[in-house]
Amino acid sequence: MTQESIIIGGGGEGYAVQQHLLLKYGNRHGLIAGATGTGKTITMQIMAEEFSRAGVPVFLTDIKGDVSGMAAPGTARDSFQRRYDTIGLGQMAPEAMPVTFWDLFGEHGHPVRTTVSEMGPLLLSRILELTEAQEGAVNVAFRIADEQGWPILDLDDLRAMLQFLAENRADVSAAYGNVTTASIGAIQRRLLVLENQGGASFLGEPALDIRDLMTTTPQGQGRVNILHAERLMQTPRLYATFMLWLLSELFEELPEVGDAEKPRLVFFFDEAHLLFDRAPRALIDKVEQVARLIRSKGVGVYFVTQNPDDVPEDVLGQLGNRVQHALRAFTARDQQALRRAAQTYRPNPRFDTEVAIREVGVGEAVTSFLEAKGIPGMVERTLIRPPLSQMGPCDPGVRRQAMASSPVAGKYDRTVDRDSAHEMLARRAEAAAREAEGYYDRDDRRETSWSRDRAARDEAGERYSRARRYQPPGSIASRDDEAPRSRSRSSASASRSRSSRSDSVVEAFTKSFARSIGTRAGSALARGVLGTLFRGR
Repeated sequence: MTQESIIIGGGGEGYAVQQHLLLKYGNRHGLIAGATGTGKTITMQIMAEEFSRAGVPVFLTDIKGDVSGMAAPGTARDSFQRRYDTIGLGQMAPEAMPVTFWDLFGEHGHPVRTTVSEMGPLLLSRILELTEAQEGAVNVAFRIADEQGWPILDLDDLRAMLQFLAENRADVSAAYGNVTTASIGAIQRRLLVLENQGGASFLGEPALDIRDLMTTTPQGQGRVNILHAERLMQTPRLYATFMLWLLSELFEELPEVGDAEKPRLVFFFDEAHLLFDRAPRALIDKVEQVARLIRSKGVGVYFVTQNPDDVPEDVLGQLGNRVQHALRAFTARDQQALRRAAQTYRPNPRFDTEVAIREVGVGEAVTSFLEAKGIPGMVERTLIRPPLSQMGPCDPGVRRQAMASSPVAGKYDRTVDRDSAHEMLARRAEAAAREAEGYYDRDDRRETSWSRDRAARDEAGERYSRARRYQPPGSIASRDDEAPRSRSRSSASASRSRSSRSDSVVEAFTKSFARSIGTRAGSALARGVLGTLFRGR
């Protein structure tokens, strides 16, 4: 029999009425909110467990390191069994979840990477906290890289493009608007800060294949993907932008599925307020748009934060399944926030929602889940069920074993540095320098005749100068380079016709190559959906 719902806890009189979240509405998104220490993390853990056991893969973040215990079975404490009995769940049987550990820095999980091209100029500018003028310069660098066929994969490639802009500032400014040396210098300094924070390890290849987040076990249980985020949280802007990039990748890559029996993936966004802090209105609008549209791809997004006010109203309106832990109202502002939170629920005549949100204890919550036809359920005071897996961090040995037996073990461990903008621009400059300066034959060390000829020297110098300058597409110099670029495009086309997916490092590299490669004829390097959505700004 197909499972239709997951059990979050018990409500009603004596907490004996089981509170269900219907799986077919699991992609209608949700909210887990409450003050510090009220049980949000445990609620996220038990919801992840229940989705996993229903065959739905899960992605969540481990902010404090205390979610990793899902890889180990929990303990059947007497207090937990009593709560099971109260809710009517029978005998508690602790079990470990099938966990895949990830880490942007590759220290406590499999490395997570994407290319600079896939990140796109918009999200990259947000990570670097650039001004509008500096963001414009980044957009120009990406545009020229697209035109010339120079993939921007890592920070070295981006620096090479910025240097190219600086050397050709006059021609570039004439074509695309003013690009100042001050803007380029500021971007270079921000890149240095990002590199010092460890962000460079996130940008490169092989890039993450999002299908690796959507796997199940041979028994049909969804894998729980846990991103270790303790160190990542030291740079909140990088954390928020990474999560936003991942959402955009899911939106762009996944096909439409319509109304499915259950989600294809459930995505928990902990510390969700970081996404919206100091975010421009245009970004918030696009987050709301992605949240609205991504559910048709079968993805459910659950925001985890302290106060519902942390989430903009337009986004909050998209969240149909809600678990509200206690809110503390110590100030007038807190009281207003509490009142607004209570007003978003369908009233229950048995109790006052505002009072309930203030009074629920640890392990309790005010809940509302979508019912038949997507109607919001009546608010209920709910006793949250205990988790089956371990609460708190797991032992290092458990983590190592989980990583060794992971289906992606070894796939992303080694970085790949392929031919890209940095190498292409270096060869371009080196070849031009050799042609301009002349050279000696290695066998007899005699000077070549053309280097003695003044006219030939002048012609070579002009070719060197032309090679160092920016050449718009279709110009004479750019046509001189057409043959080698055509060969490069043929190679790229061949790489796209690769065979079925393999778990090898080579295959992972090939996939990221195919996603990022572009052509001078107008095929832009992949940006992610948010870059596309923002193009009209």
